[in-house]
Amino acid sequence: MKFIRLNTNDPYYNLAIEEFLLNNSDEDIFMLWQNEPCVVIGKNQNAYAEVDLEYAKEQGIKIVRRITGGGAVYHDLGNVNYTFITSSEKARSLDYEYFTRPIIDALAHFGVDCKLSGRNDLECDGKKISGNAQHTENGRILHHGTLLFDADVDTMSKVLRANKEKLEFNAVKSHSSRVTNIKKLLSNDISLDRFIDSIENFVTEHYSAEKWVVDVNETINALKERNLNDEWIYSNKRYLTNYRVRRHKKYSFGIVDIELMLSKNIIEDIVISGDFFGVEPIEKLERELKGQNINSVNVSNVCFYIDKMTDDEFLELIKG
Repeated sequence: MKFIRLNTNDPYYNLAIEEFLLNNSDEDIFMLWQNEPCVVIGKNQNAYAEVDLEYAKEQGIKIVRRITGGGAVYHDLGNVNYTFITSSEKARSLDYEYFTRPIIDALAHFGVDCKLSGRNDLECDGKKISGNAQHTENGRILHHGTLLFDADVDTMSKVLRANKEKLEFNAVKSHSSRVTNIKKLLSNDISLDRFIDSIENFVTEHYSAEKWVVDVNETINALKERNLNDEWIYSNKRYLTNYRVRRHKKYSFGIVDIELMLSKNIIEDIVISGDFFGVEPIEKLERELKGQNINSVNVSNVCFYIDKMTDDEFLELIKG
């Protein structure tokens, strides 16, 4: 295994490095990194629905889109991010237990007893301390997650638009009441730098990881420029402004939102968004549905695009 500790706090650059390593390496990689204040939205999400963009602009909080699914998360320098990249032969896609084990074991050394909860969170005493997401491509899996060490939870609750359905599903009133910082759980008062050092030492020792440095190259710079592009951030998916039909439902595996443009019951255009996970790009399912009659839609293996969703559930939703 290779261990990488990034020395930049630029979220557009850090996510570019992740994507480059996913597609241009065959090593097992574990990486630690931090971002300056930003909101990172999932690949299938609508930035306008997930983020208070006016507040973000006032506070200088950047908006970033990642290539993994799931929901929007807030990063600042009180948060530590980790990335695990490996081959699909070693780990099954969407196997969160496999990828979070090194973090669970490392936190145990600090006396923090956490566990994988729900679909993709690490929790301690019922409070979320980490959110995780994945992306698979060409036989490789990228898994990354957050570690809330001493993050500004108040800012987090203001910049992320609270989804009433999601909060009710988790029986909480706000983002801030659902999360906690790891620093509050520690018996000893340690600094963020020492915490990161300890995670690094644990991983390098227990997983025989060799320290590695990523060299800047044209591909990484090109990915960074794409990450900076407003078209990628805000219009990566074509949110329909004149849609005629909307379907929306909260499931245990996430929110699924469907916008439809119909002509005599024929699907002329469709956008599927939400905080769900999936192995295949949702755009492939959208292309499959275009041109079909809404009353006789034919789909199969929806779970490839929306993890844990059955074909029958999708058909029931889209037909209303």
